[in-house]
Amino acid sequence: MVNEFIAWFKDLSLKDIPKVGGKNASLGEMLANLKKLEILVPEGFALTTQAYHHFLKTDGLETRLEQALKTLRVESLESLAKTGKELRSLIMNAPFPKEIEEAIAKAYNTLAGTHTDFTVAVRSSATAEDLIDASFAGQQETFLNIKGIDNILEAVKKVYASLFNDRAISYRLHHKIPHDTVAISVGIQQLVRSDEGASGVAFTLDTESGFDKVIFINAGFGLGELVVQGAINPDEYHVFKPFLKAGRQAIIRKNLGSKRQRMICQSQGSGTETLNLDEAQQKRFALSDNEIEALAKQCCRIEDHYGRPMDIEWAKAGDTNTLYILQARPETVKSRLRGHILERYALKNRGKILVEGRSVGNKIGQGQARVIHSLKEIHAMQKGEVLVTDMTDPDWEPVMKRAAAIVTNRGGRTCHAAIVARELGIPAVVGCGDATSHIQPAHEITVSCAEGETGYIYEGLLEIEHQKIDVENLPPLPLKIMMTVANPERAFDVQRLPNQGVGLARLEFMIAQIIGIHPKACLEYDKLSADLKQAISNRISGYRDPVSFYVEKLSEGIATIASAFWPKPVIARLSDFKSNEYANLLGGHAFEPKEENPMLGFRGASRYLSPQFKACFELECRAFKKVREEWGFSNVEIMVPFVRTLEEAKGVVELLAKNGLKRGEKDLRLIMMCELPVNVLLASEFLEYFDGFSIGSNDLTQLTLGIDRDSSLVAKQFDERHPAILKLLEEVIRVCKKANKYIGICGQGPSDHPDFAVWLLKRGIDSLSLNPDSVISTGLILSENT
Repeated sequence: MVNEFIAWFKDLSLKDIPKVGGKNASLGEMLANLKKLEILVPEGFALTTQAYHHFLKTDGLETRLEQALKTLRVESLESLAKTGKELRSLIMNAPFPKEIEEAIAKAYNTLAGTHTDFTVAVRSSATAEDLIDASFAGQQETFLNIKGIDNILEAVKKVYASLFNDRAISYRLHHKIPHDTVAISVGIQQLVRSDEGASGVAFTLDTESGFDKVIFINAGFGLGELVVQGAINPDEYHVFKPFLKAGRQAIIRKNLGSKRQRMICQSQGSGTETLNLDEAQQKRFALSDNEIEALAKQCCRIEDHYGRPMDIEWAKAGDTNTLYILQARPETVKSRLRGHILERYALKNRGKILVEGRSVGNKIGQGQARVIHSLKEIHAMQKGEVLVTDMTDPDWEPVMKRAAAIVTNRGGRTCHAAIVARELGIPAVVGCGDATSHIQPAHEITVSCAEGETGYIYEGLLEIEHQKIDVENLPPLPLKIMMTVANPERAFDVQRLPNQGVGLARLEFMIAQIIGIHPKACLEYDKLSADLKQAISNRISGYRDPVSFYVEKLSEGIATIASAFWPKPVIARLSDFKSNEYANLLGGHAFEPKEENPMLGFRGASRYLSPQFKACFELECRAFKKVREEWGFSNVEIMVPFVRTLEEAKGVVELLAKNGLKRGEKDLRLIMMCELPVNVLLASEFLEYFDGFSIGSNDLTQLTLGIDRDSSLVAKQFDERHPAILKLLEEVIRVCKKANKYIGICGQGPSDHPDFAVWLLKRGIDSLSLNPDSVISTGLILSENT
């Protein structure tokens, strides 16, 4: 019978799930099949489900557990807590059969060999855990840095007891999984000493959108439990799979996490301890670029072997810098999404922002805030309230099901709160820092995850707009439906809509929200005041200097959109800030003129060519060159805004070429915004310098009708369908068609006015760049008029 109790990982495969559970079977599957692909899995063995059943039959334990479960009142959290405590106590006080103790000791001594200071991780592996159609989100326990047979036996018993944690009992009830159908195996695995290295989790898709062309990695220093538990805000990296597999540069985004703590092995005895990291350590990325790509390659090989999206735990040993895979299981939330219905949430108005953090999902939730500081207070939580707390762990799951939304001080997008929120389909904002201090108990709040990767908690119950869109219901059209994308953080999500690419990718959001620093302040950092230097220094943590930060973050923003729509064209517009907008950036007031009418002032091509801004413009050129040549996103095209004269057209084209962005070279197309009446009147002449036009109907209407579109006093007269505007548009479409040049429109008009879109369709325009929320509705109207 002893042979039935122990199974070595190297002898296991996925067919052994009933015997050793999902985690252990997957470890065996990787050891047997992926070692030749340089994927390293720490050796170990499993205590089988047969051992668990044998333990239950000892001293009548199984019968006593069944009797205790009969007292459970499903609807009562108090009853759940009382019954769970009794079940765990029964298990911890039950004696271990001698034959199981002997089997574990023999296997452990074989694994340890001659090592006198050998440590292991003791992990659960339940038979219903880590399966394709169920995610248990770490419900059972893991114990790290366990030394010696006595400590291992105690840890095994604690793992058994964790099968009856409150959250595990609740989860099985919620998913209608009978308690007696779930057995537990225990994995005993050589510990990777990542306490002096790094660790984390990786997904072979983007966890928010389900976009499957990227690897999404979370990383922190030390043992991985702090990342898994959500106790720290980890680094985040996105790696583009097609380029990774082609051997090209593939890291398209890096976000530095605060990583305030590191979990390490206790120097004396078993167990772990948590240390605070100093500020300098927090501002370092946990992995180098080479390590990120090496890990991503391993993730791709694992996904290819399993044939489905995967959720992977990894660790880097501090002494050798070697990467190990600790676990690999099916991703169970985004990969289960079926059908083509896309849900859209938006706020009709905004209120006071109380706190912000990392958004999970794209929904909006609201209700009274229930601020909970400890697990003892969870019984007060009422259905429909917003849970606000420091962080959650699996013990919180029963109460999380009652929440309309979740807000936490700590955690990243793969923390426990985020995983459970996705599975429950509720919005969560994690890593807010101080939500429990700034949100008042019982106050009404709105939690918005519908505005990109930053989630906002607003004061009050704001009005919400909710749409369901059938993303397949769009017939073929004689023109291209493209999209306008400002926020790279939404690109992975909106690419699911039917489209032929991006007709306008705005740089302004990237510069204002992601970078937040005036380019001149980056270039002249050494000349700034001490306070401004400190503010900029805090913002560029993890980067070599302000200029590197500016170029890298701008490159990442463009590359994120380019990767989401690859290989479809992405027309990215050079920055079109006005002086008052640039002034709002860090350091901006020192470098920007004060203009009476910035709309008609220092903007567009005039700015790029001016001596005082040319060096700043060159930073944009460096970003575009990096995206197109270093990454290889040849689908990125460049659009030049607000070109007043032919001399400016010629000058900008020459300046771009001087900075390595020559029209026609490496298939680079240059598009000009057609947004001034002079652009239409001299269309043929402007087209000599460009490969086509994209109509900016907002400015064209403003400058033709002499209406300030921002003035409420005359706003009613602003209409892109004015006869004068239509006459200009007919002319510029005719000229482009005659010259066989591209002609599209990226202004707001077609998104707001379907009849205007139909008019443009009938005039033979090549493409409409629409707001994502109007793609389906406008496309259907166009199909009816084809």
